[in-house]
Amino acid sequence: MKYLENIDHSTKIVGIIGHPIKQSHSPHMHNLTFQMQDLNYVYLPFDVPTSNLKDSLKAMSTLGIRGFNVTIPHKEKIIQFLDHVSEEASSIGAVNTIVNEGSQLFGYNTDVQGIIESLNPYKDDLLKSTVSVIGAGGAARAVLYALIRHFKVEKINIINRTEERSEAIKDYFKDKMHFENISTFELMPKENISVYKTSKLIVNTTSLGMFPNLDDSPTDLEKSFNSSQIVFDLIYNPLKTTFLELAEKRGATTVNGLKMFIVQGAKSFELWTGNSMDVDYIHDELTKTLK
Repeated sequence: MKYLENIDHSTKIVGIIGHPIKQSHSPHMHNLTFQMQDLNYVYLPFDVPTSNLKDSLKAMSTLGIRGFNVTIPHKEKIIQFLDHVSEEASSIGAVNTIVNEGSQLFGYNTDVQGIIESLNPYKDDLLKSTVSVIGAGGAARAVLYALIRHFKVEKINIINRTEERSEAIKDYFKDKMHFENISTFELMPKENISVYKTSKLIVNTTSLGMFPNLDDSPTDLEKSFNSSQIVFDLIYNPLKTTFLELAEKRGATTVNGLKMFIVQGAKSFELWTGNSMDVDYIHDELTKTLK
């Protein structure tokens, strides 16, 4: 980009940390917006293994990096290394956005707003409903928080590879939000067909099906879905995962993760710069890129 030629001593650095990181389109979204608004910022990806997480935060604080997004697998573990965490992020138990204020690191969770705006069209359908959430990581925590606090669902099924993580997140939300009606299941599609079929909403929060592993899916069984369901995949690359294709074949309403991705990014952008992002323009640009 031409504006990158103007980087100088006053350029503010923001970025994203995770492992792996190559699949993220956050640099494109934010750098395009910086260019549009003529802001002296640059957004960079940082591939940080878990073993280097604490040291990387010290370095970013020392170097005066303005802030960064946090993605897989650091959203939960990073909290212990921050100076301040918002009440919402603390309730969720996961952070996806950090702001550096005078070498003090403040943690927030903007995923929640992305989830809420993605599912708001179906708010009436979700009231007092049964939902299934696949995965038990940082993104799943944000989904559970939104479903309990904003959508007032009645029952949540957590479906995950490891029972230990499922039980941990179940106990966490029972304690933090006093939500008792949570059940856990292992990620075994044939045994879970009845769990899927009786859910009004199914949300995939895992990376199964993300580029470049396009054939992966939490379930490969079409009969897991039906036409009365809403199926939400947090993945946005590709725009239509194998998981969503299967659900669509059975007549389910499908929602990809692009809107969530852009809304959470716009909230992060606002925390760093004080400016608003043109989310409609960015949505059009990313849609063209991802297609």
